[in-house]
Amino acid sequence: MRPENQSHVSEFLLLGLPIQPEQQGMFFALFLGMYLTTVLGNLLIILLIRLDPRLHTPMYFFLSHLALTDVSFSSVTVPKMLMNMHMQDQAISFAGCIAQMYFFIVFGVLDNFLLASMAYDRYVAICHPLHYTTIMREGLCILLVTVSWILSSADSLCYTLLLTQLSFCADNIIPHFFCDPGTLLKLSCSDTSINELVIFTLGVAVITLPLTGILVSYGRIGATILKVPSTTGICKALSTCGSHLSVVSLYYGTIIGLYFFPSSSTYSDKDIISSVMYTVVTPLLNPFIYSLRNRDMKGALEKLFYKAGVLSQ
Repeated sequence: MRPENQSHVSEFLLLGLPIQPEQQGMFFALFLGMYLTTVLGNLLIILLIRLDPRLHTPMYFFLSHLALTDVSFSSVTVPKMLMNMHMQDQAISFAGCIAQMYFFIVFGVLDNFLLASMAYDRYVAICHPLHYTTIMREGLCILLVTVSWILSSADSLCYTLLLTQLSFCADNIIPHFFCDPGTLLKLSCSDTSINELVIFTLGVAVITLPLTGILVSYGRIGATILKVPSTTGICKALSTCGSHLSVVSLYYGTIIGLYFFPSSSTYSDKDIISSVMYTVVTPLLNPFIYSLRNRDMKGALEKLFYKAGVLSQ
């Protein structure tokens, strides 16, 4: 192996969140509560969809995979952040950092493709209701999820393999709470031009292509809704899309603000706060958005609580 491809760094130091030492305990309790709520809320969604036959539809099939992805996405970064805050140990091994980055990209990209699949499902349901069951058959749903996994894993593997070819010399301090791909590139003492080109190209592709699919789907949904003569029909159509639109707006809003409109400085508190928004807050809010705005989910939750109450008597 050539010397320039060898890494001289055995571990990195994660500086974590920009908070004062005396506030560590308060923020530890806050983020621990948020993480536990994220895990329990999303697992509850998966459980409800599994147990209630009324939720065995394509929309909830995609939602169950989105909930699992959100749990995994949050679990890639938050437990390590909490451990660093509690133990005051900022070190992460080189292999651990690369693994964290790999799974961070996998589940982040997977979120994009699943949201696009859900938008397509809503488009078919509203614009082609008579052919919905024929188009959105089980085989197509499984295919969309499988392709999403393959593309996400391939994209992340490409990032990771290119990064492992870089050399990391003296500077091993990461001013972030996780191994952010862009931050790692800035620490390298090798030529990163190829990495930056690949990251930009693939990054734009995995963000803009699913987002374009979502916008096109909702553009056609909007055109169809405007043709509906009754107000009741419009409200019913919007109610089926409201939860998904809320999640899409929250997720893409933070990503676009962070990666397409970055701060002028190399690192900033704004970038870290934006990262917290889409790695911690968005997975936390998804269960509440889908349960509070969705009649079927609320009905399934009430049914589960009723059964639990009957069994406990």
